[in-house]
Amino acid sequence: MAALEKAGKDLNHLTPEDLAPIDQFHIRGRMATLELARAAGLDANKRVLDVGSGVGGTSRCLAKEFGCRVTGIDLTDEYCRAAAMLSARVGLTDLVDYRQGDATRLPFEDAVFDVVWTEHVAMNIPDKRRLYREMHRVLKPGGTLAIYDILAGPSGPVLFPVPWARTPDTSFLVSPDALRRLLEEAGFTVSDWTDTTEVARAWFVSLAEKIRKEGFPSLGFHLLLGADFKAMAQNQGRNLQEGRIALAQIVARKSALVDNGERG
Repeated sequence: MAALEKAGKDLNHLTPEDLAPIDQFHIRGRMATLELARAAGLDANKRVLDVGSGVGGTSRCLAKEFGCRVTGIDLTDEYCRAAAMLSARVGLTDLVDYRQGDATRLPFEDAVFDVVWTEHVAMNIPDKRRLYREMHRVLKPGGTLAIYDILAGPSGPVLFPVPWARTPDTSFLVSPDALRRLLEEAGFTVSDWTDTTEVARAWFVSLAEKIRKEGFPSLGFHLLLGADFKAMAQNQGRNLQEGRIALAQIVARKSALVDNGERG
């Protein structure tokens, strides 16, 4: 809030646009979110679960742009509280809500969401089989899984620290082939897979050049990540440029035919 005020924003009349520099906590930001939303066919009739919702940027974007009802879940309670506070400030509490919880033990009944959404989250979750099975469980028959994630690249180990992990101990990347197998094992059918690595590289080069010329803005990811954000950003750029990480936009479906009340 102090950074927003310093940036000249009216704290009593905030808009989603005011929050944009910190809202989209993933590579390519809002643009990537909207591309995935269109690929997943979001509209106002969809009930969405945002897994790893952070400070709520994606949920607010989906609610505002598509009119859908979004529930965010995050392991970090402070993120959930910040997300709820910011959503109230921009007048979106009727469309978004947040719960603290574990993505591998989702606190929801079976088959309640039309879309399960996740951006830049699975990198921190070691038990991916359980993660995707839980996502499958809470989706309605015929429901959609929308993923935008960082994956293991072909060119060797990741350089740390990075925005999602300061050390290898909390980073659990899988290759594109391994992710496809995990999704199929969980019961999903992949309907769209787009490698966005090259686009991400170009975006990151442009961002790094802007920071080099202008320095960090008053509002930015460094507010969330702390003093070592510069090292994280530099390593992220190298990891992209050297092929140590890859990015993918994925849409998968749960079968409309239900077997034993859950698996499609």
